[in-house]
Amino acid sequence: MNLQSMTGFARAVAEHDGTSIAWEVKSVNGKSVEVRLRLPQGLERLEPAVRQTVQKRFARGNFQATLTVGRAAGQQAQPVVNEAFLRDLAGLAKRLQEMFGAAPATADGLLSLRGVLDIPETVETEEARVALDSAILSALEVALGGLEQARQGEGTALRSLLSGHIDAIEALTLRAEADPSREPAVIRERITEQVRLLMDASANLDASRLHMEAAFLATKADIREEIDRLKTHVASGRVLLAGGGAIGRKLDFLAQEFNRESNTLCSKSNAAAITAIGLELKAVVDQFREQVQNLE
Repeated sequence: MNLQSMTGFARAVAEHDGTSIAWEVKSVNGKSVEVRLRLPQGLERLEPAVRQTVQKRFARGNFQATLTVGRAAGQQAQPVVNEAFLRDLAGLAKRLQEMFGAAPATADGLLSLRGVLDIPETVETEEARVALDSAILSALEVALGGLEQARQGEGTALRSLLSGHIDAIEALTLRAEADPSREPAVIRERITEQVRLLMDASANLDASRLHMEAAFLATKADIREEIDRLKTHVASGRVLLAGGGAIGRKLDFLAQEFNRESNTLCSKSNAAAITAIGLELKAVVDQFREQVQNLE
C-alpha cells in the first residue's frame, strides 16, 4: 500500500443541467479526521454526506472543502420587465421635469424601482434536487481522488527519507556494537586503572571490594540490551514502511522507542566514543520523528 502525507490540495469542476460545480479541497496535519466545510446557502443539506465521504477515504488530517455552485453561461434566469408600469413611471418623471424642473429620470434609476424589474425564482423539483446533489457528490469524489494522489506523491518522498533515517540508525547501532571500548579486555584494563588510581589516592581502601564495585558498575553500564532493542526497532520500521497504509501513529510510537534507547545509550556510556555515537543517534531520531509527523 502507498504511504500518504497529510498535506495536499486538489480541485475538481463539473457541470450538471446548466449548473457549474467546483470543489476545492485541501488537508494539513491532524491527529484524526476533522472536516471544515464552506457550502453555498441552500446546500447545507449536503454536509453530513460530505463529511462521511471524507472520513471514509482518509484516516488522518485536517480537511477544508469549499463548494462553489453557479448557473453556467446562458442558463441564468431571464429578468422580466413590467413595461406598462415602466411607461407610466417614465411619463410621470417627464411631467415632473417639465412642471417642477426635476432632474431627468435615468434608465437604471427607473429599473431599480420596485415592481419594474423582476427576476423569477427557479422552482426546483425533488427529482432535480436529488440529481444535483448526486452530481455535486460525484464531483467531490473526483476532488478527493486528486487530493489522495497529491498526498501519496508526498508520501512516496517521505518513505524514501524515513528509509534513509532507519538505515542511518542501523549503521550507528552497528558502530556502537563494534566499538573497541566494549571489548572485555579494554573494559578490564579501564577498571584496573580506575582501581589503581583510587588505591594511590588512599591506602585505606579495600582493593578487592573496589574491584567488585567496579565490575558491578561496568556490568550496569553494558549497552547490549539497548543495541538489541535498536536492531529490533529497525526491523519493525522497515516492515511498516514496506507494508504502507496509515502507519503514521505506529511510526510515531517507534520514533519514541528509538529516542528512549538513544537516551539510555548516552546515559549508560562509559566511553567517549559511545557517547558520541549516542548523540549522533539522537540527532537522526529527531529527524525521523519530525518527518513521521507528516504521515497519515
